[in-house]
Amino acid sequence: MESPRELLARLAATPRTLAHLVVEADDALLDREEPGRWSARTVLAHLRDEEYLGMRPAMARILAEDVPELVFLSGDDWEPRRNRARDRKDMILGDFALQRQASLNILNNLQPEDWQRRGRAADREFTLMQLAATWAKHDTEHIAELERIAGETAAEAMARRARPE
Repeated sequence: MESPRELLARLAATPRTLAHLVVEADDALLDREEPGRWSARTVLAHLRDEEYLGMRPAMARILAEDVPELVFLSGDDWEPRRNRARDRKDMILGDFALQRQASLNILNNLQPEDWQRRGRAADREFTLMQLAATWAKHDTEHIAELERIAGETAAEAMARRARPE
């Protein structure tokens, strides 16, 4: 398992990675849907909303309560009811970066024993460390989904833009 420092670095990198992946994406690409899959815009909105509606509240409760029973949003329940008023690409990216930084501000100030605090969800108990690892894995899965939609990896997008014309 990764150390807290490694997990924090992965979580901190996500806003920049997302921005590099979609900075040049137009609305047609962001809104293109495939059967059974979310559009890139919906994936971005999911990451933003899950940050402040799911992950950070779960973390806060684990830190404040003894083994709280947590409930996470189901994507199937969230998607049709989500607020689309803040769906412009720049708004989603800015909101996600702000929400992620708020989460990191808490995580960066944890004491070593805090990482072992526990919560429960769906009859399974887990530590805050395990929640953070799941959080980072969730980011990685959605980044891979966005890379597939964009047709290039985040590393390729960064390298392409770094080359002088």
